[in-house]
Amino acid sequence: MQNTNLFLAFDFGAESSRAVCGQLKNKKLSLREIYRFNTGMLALNGHFYWNIYRFYEEMLKALTICTQKENLHPGSLALDSWGVDFGFLAEDDSLVRIPYAYRDHQVTKAMPDFHNIIGPERIYSLTGISMQPFNSLYHLHAMNLNNDLALKSGKRLMFIPDLLNFLLSGEKKTEFSFATTSQLYNPFKGAWEDDLLASVGLDSSYMNEIVAPGKITGMLKEDLCRQTGLKQANLTSVCSHDTGSAIVAVPAKGKDWAYISSGTWSLMGIETPLPIVSEKALLYNFSNEGGAEGTFRFLKNIMGLWLLQQCQKKWAASGADFDYPALIEQAGKAQPFKTFIDPDYEMFFNPSDMPAEIDNFCNLHSLEKPGTQGEYVRLILESLALKYRHVLEQLTEISGKEINIIHIIGGGTRNRLLCQFTANATGKKVIAGPAEGTAAGNILMQAVAHGKAGSLEDVREIVRSSFDFEYYLPAETAKWDRAYKNFLKILVI
Repeated sequence: MQNTNLFLAFDFGAESSRAVCGQLKNKKLSLREIYRFNTGMLALNGHFYWNIYRFYEEMLKALTICTQKENLHPGSLALDSWGVDFGFLAEDDSLVRIPYAYRDHQVTKAMPDFHNIIGPERIYSLTGISMQPFNSLYHLHAMNLNNDLALKSGKRLMFIPDLLNFLLSGEKKTEFSFATTSQLYNPFKGAWEDDLLASVGLDSSYMNEIVAPGKITGMLKEDLCRQTGLKQANLTSVCSHDTGSAIVAVPAKGKDWAYISSGTWSLMGIETPLPIVSEKALLYNFSNEGGAEGTFRFLKNIMGLWLLQQCQKKWAASGADFDYPALIEQAGKAQPFKTFIDPDYEMFFNPSDMPAEIDNFCNLHSLEKPGTQGEYVRLILESLALKYRHVLEQLTEISGKEINIIHIIGGGTRNRLLCQFTANATGKKVIAGPAEGTAAGNILMQAVAHGKAGSLEDVREIVRSSFDFEYYLPAETAKWDRAYKNFLKILVI
């Protein structure tokens, strides 16, 4: 029987993805992972893509496991993913080509070229979105420069969650939080921005209706119900940009907090009722991304654990047998503050050899290179923590907000060394958890849509009562203060 208190979240990450069932009972949420699979970019003919058809197959497999193995029949499904990426549907609703991945190399030169057409000040005033080469706007410009077939033949632009929802339900809609990541949406008008669309050869006819998170948007196709054994289920809009869903699940009280959504990327920011668009916000390259209940996430992208993931991947390819816990243990024993990197150095975006690129950065700045794997990992974690301090100072300067607590959510909460370093570097109390914040936020917005939960404040009360959290207090702050002065000397920007 269909369970109206049971919800299924598909949480797509750039490295791995999962299907998580959530049950809400007596104002407490319990989570159960049903299925996990690798995501990963597809390298083909010099480009990087997302194999959207494989993702669709993985979703159907998860639904089949849910019903036939776990005997669970959720009444609602919803999905979230990383931001900005998209594909195009043709006139007959077929996909013109699988979508490019945001780390595809064609985006590298597109942003500065586009700024010759429309300057960053004008773009920021229209969108409030930071200048990042992987933004949808610049990827569309790169495709335009390359006379890309998908751009020329496509009739409907569909972001990654839109495509997957379309395959499941046939509906064509774009959720608010995801729309804002594209740099094609004007939050002041509450609509797609015609001037920016025209600059890449599109108009509003290519774009979907924008829906708010927390709404029922469609039904799972009947043939997919039969194929997977699932009773009929609603498709629900949640914050389909994964960071948006994660911030829903921040267990915060009051106003004196900031967050770090910690995973492949670190997204650090504050929650605001309106976008913050100022000269300083543009100078420091902050974004205003949409959230639940019409809020905005004033945040900055930081490269995050991608640096560690890519080092581990390179070491594994050479035969080294170290998993993340072993690497973190080595880092804990390595020499503190031996050297630093700027995590957001552009050459770290998608190198073929991350350890070698870190060495190149050290050579460029006449720094001592790491000598062991533990030293590489410690360098990455210390540098991330110090970058968090730098961004926290910028957040405080721009917003004027007093910040006393940093909430860390997402997979990075399992990295206790990084959590402690963050407290040490910033001098702030750190509250870590939930680790599955994105899935929890996804599921709780489904609950809102189905009348099982109320306001965002109510949702966060459910989070506080449902999960355990770890607390980190600052230590050795004088040493970290000295390290921060040295770190500032090597910042690229």
